[in-house]
Amino acid sequence: MENLILNNSKMKIKNILLIAFIISFVSCANKESNENPNGIIQIENQEKKFEFGVWITSKKEKTTDAYRAEFKKYKISGIDEILINTLTDPNELERLVPIAKKEGLKVHAWIMAMNRPNDSVALQHPEWYMVSRDGKSCFDTRPYVEYYQWLCPTRKESRNHILGLVEGLAKVEGIESVHLDYIRFPDIYLPIALLPKYNLKQETEMAEYDFCYCDVCISEFEKVHHKNPKDTDNTAIDMEWKNFRLNAIKSVVNDAYKIVHENNKKLTAAVFPYPEMADHMVRQRWDKWDIDEVYPMIYHGFYNEEIDWIGYATKQGVEDVQENIIINTGIYLPDFKSPEELKQAILLAKENGAKGVSFYDGPGLTKEYLSIIKKTKAILRN
Repeated sequence: MENLILNNSKMKIKNILLIAFIISFVSCANKESNENPNGIIQIENQEKKFEFGVWITSKKEKTTDAYRAEFKKYKISGIDEILINTLTDPNELERLVPIAKKEGLKVHAWIMAMNRPNDSVALQHPEWYMVSRDGKSCFDTRPYVEYYQWLCPTRKESRNHILGLVEGLAKVEGIESVHLDYIRFPDIYLPIALLPKYNLKQETEMAEYDFCYCDVCISEFEKVHHKNPKDTDNTAIDMEWKNFRLNAIKSVVNDAYKIVHENNKKLTAAVFPYPEMADHMVRQRWDKWDIDEVYPMIYHGFYNEEIDWIGYATKQGVEDVQENIIINTGIYLPDFKSPEELKQAILLAKENGAKGVSFYDGPGLTKEYLSIIKKTKAILRN
């Protein structure tokens, strides 16, 4: 009997050791599966703190002391990050990054991508510019406003020029991301509140605002679909032609993503309010991009909407990306009548799944707005 008990005990010990070995093996396997090819362990499901950002445009004549005071003001008021437009000047960016970081701010390099107003290199190449359905080039016939100077996303030379600018910014030490703006086509439909400014009614896709019909776009489309979109009676319902243009922008974004990640930076972008709306208005389907974070410009006043629309549009985008892309709601300060309205917008963004908000733009952040931002941030962090 004692031998039987002893043998049973030995069997139990062996079984326990075997189970322990299996658990250890599975644990190691799981650890290895969370490593990237370079052996860096990826932290999964790490909750991103709700952050506050602001878009600003740099001025080269502005002194270091003046920037230090501005950045300090942002930080003590609850701002976590700044998105700086240096007109794609990496040297100016290199000047500003250490100042901002010393004050505790993250820095993103904001670049106007497809729309390149007064780009001295591009202006030497008229063929790089988008062409409308009525045959006019953005090189010398600008839709809506003079600064609308759009480059073709399909032509090799123009897209490589843009990607080269992205790479130049990505190489700057200390930035969080390269932040794409105007990463789309010109507005086929303007926001409704802007139409009176241009004395326009846009009930159909108007030829002068429909892009791009340059020789390269037409040729590349014909190679795949064996038809010329200019021969189509109604290009608005030609889904292959629409998708071709959506994919042209997507291709530029995905190449930019590779470039910035090779430089250990993120790719972010300012985009239209939510994917279906962006698709309809500017041929931009950002939920299908390779990108880390987006900043949907949910400017409710542009669309004659109430403040609660900020929550609605935020939720639409959050549900479309399904956590693959972080969303930070963009807020347009001139649309607000009081600090309390701004607080309401921040809370609506947070309640509907945004991981942060960003304000357009720095000069609009009054003392009253900065005060309510600081108070609202404290509420959210408690």
